[in-house]
Amino acid sequence: MSIALKFPDGNVKNFDDGTTVLAVAQSISSTLGKKAIAGKLDGQFVDLNAPLAHDGAIEIVTKDGDDGLAVLRNTAAFVLAAALSQLNPKMRFGEAHADEDGFYVDTDQDGAQISVDELNAVKDKMQAIIAANEPIKAVSLSQADAVAKFSDDPYRSQLAKAAGDPIAAHQLGDFVGFQEGALLPDLKPLKHFALLSVAGAYWEGKSSNPMLQRIYGTAYYKEADLEADAKRRQEAKEHDHRVIGRDLDLFFVDPKVGAGLPYWMPNGATIRRTIERYIIDREVADGYEHVYTPVLANLDVYKTSGHWQHYREDMFPPMDMGDGEMLELRPMNCPSHIQIYKHHIRSYRDLPMRIAELGMMHRYEKSGALSGLQRVREMTLNDGHTFVALEQVQDEFKKILQLIMSVYADFNITDYTFRLSYRDPANTAKYFDDDEMWNRSQSMLKGAMDDLGLDYYEAEGEAAFYGPKLDIQTKTALGNDETMSTIQLDFMLPKQFELSYVGADGEEHRPVMIHRGIVGTMERFIAYLTEIYKGAFPTWLAPTQVVMIPVNNEAHLDYVNNVRAKLIAEGIRVKVDDRNEKMGYKIREAQTQKVPYTVVVGDDELASASVSVRRYGEQDSMSQSVNMFVSAIAADVANYSRTDARAQK
Repeated sequence: MSIALKFPDGNVKNFDDGTTVLAVAQSISSTLGKKAIAGKLDGQFVDLNAPLAHDGAIEIVTKDGDDGLAVLRNTAAFVLAAALSQLNPKMRFGEAHADEDGFYVDTDQDGAQISVDELNAVKDKMQAIIAANEPIKAVSLSQADAVAKFSDDPYRSQLAKAAGDPIAAHQLGDFVGFQEGALLPDLKPLKHFALLSVAGAYWEGKSSNPMLQRIYGTAYYKEADLEADAKRRQEAKEHDHRVIGRDLDLFFVDPKVGAGLPYWMPNGATIRRTIERYIIDREVADGYEHVYTPVLANLDVYKTSGHWQHYREDMFPPMDMGDGEMLELRPMNCPSHIQIYKHHIRSYRDLPMRIAELGMMHRYEKSGALSGLQRVREMTLNDGHTFVALEQVQDEFKKILQLIMSVYADFNITDYTFRLSYRDPANTAKYFDDDEMWNRSQSMLKGAMDDLGLDYYEAEGEAAFYGPKLDIQTKTALGNDETMSTIQLDFMLPKQFELSYVGADGEEHRPVMIHRGIVGTMERFIAYLTEIYKGAFPTWLAPTQVVMIPVNNEAHLDYVNNVRAKLIAEGIRVKVDDRNEKMGYKIREAQTQKVPYTVVVGDDELASASVSVRRYGEQDSMSQSVNMFVSAIAADVANYSRTDARAQK
């Protein structure tokens, strides 16, 4: 018996049934045989010494590239589990996984879970296992034997029940684990690894299941790569909005009261309120009418809109009201704004009709995907919908885009690109079935961008199910692409909801609907800003803009309160630190909290009707008259902190 293996260059060779990846690599060259660490058969990882039993496309995996790194990290995850098992033979194991960021193992044990303080001991045990270099054996277990073997481990027992029969597993010493993918043939290359952190993770990602302890790590073939990774992670930590949010007391999320449901503390709420007021004022000035609509709607609304058919997995289960009515937490605001449009008969004179709302939405996210403010289950979208006649589409599109770019300038967002997102012509089944609509709307977006003379790139398969869109891609603090804003044409929903307006000819016509979000959800936008600014918000956004510190409460507090009153009259957010603490401590704390202006008042300031001002991040202070300081900071806020307020006179 022989099998036919197809190589990446298209050549096909026959090998004896049961030949190994190693033998295949050696047949190509002795050098490749020495470099090989695993294989991929029809895209699935295969151990180097695993027998190949059927025809397929073969790839040889070496240390180079992402596949080689995946095998290394997969092995590291297995060794981590084996080490934990040796340290605590009663340890129970959930999922183990390797990806582009590292690896993790989910664990559970009676009493206390693994703590960060124990990671060094776990690492020592892993290094001892690696030094011993005992071979990892591929083993095959019947499903019945596996379930019986792990009867005292509900997680591995459940994994066994969900696997095929027989089950492919790996064994190191007495430890047996169901590690997907290939493992290294020996442990010598597993020298450069780090255990990073621990966190909670629900079994199977469901909050109704037990919470396990997830241990994160990473591994590289070279020490220099591991050191570079550590530097990158430290930089990411300095930008991490979750860390900054905790340090500046902006928000918190407590899984005990609701995973993915942020609580905004006064500081975070101030930032959010400032942004919301700004956005509403900008939109109203641009012709939008702001509304409030319910967060609940009849399920039939989302069946008409198509969200139930196309988006059901991301929606919460409907609520049965007991009288035949099914209510749904809304995942999108567009059906709500359609109801606003439909409430009156519309004329061509009403168009464009611009509706906007800071609309709260709910989407079901698995627990494992939730992350601070970036991935949540309740979010408030800076949402807007414009209803236009066909001939108004391109002008309205340009108007929206110009508003977005103006808002970006106020937030000092400069690094962004434009992506025209089309449907995938090779896979149209998941999109609204109307070729004429798609061709027309895609050409309209392209024409508008060309008229504006803006550079853009085109991406097939990135459209929503009901229409093409322009996505504005911004760079995060760590250089990743993220969609910030969207403008989307929609011919489908006006048809589904039978929208119309009376034209100049007295006849009914179908409007076009344009969906747009300027800064996305408040949650993600504030997470983005927090990381971009590293928590040092510009003056106009900072929750506390000025901290005033009297040198001596008895001598200077009345003067400080008078200055404070002048600042408050200008709408400045100011706090007075009159605690019985040392001056240096109070100044350092204001800097730690990243307050834009720290003002100290002593005898000299009192005598000269001035203040001593220190900007965040600077060592030196400067003396200014009270009136000059009040005017300067008011100007700093008024121009969205885009110029140096100290230059204002």
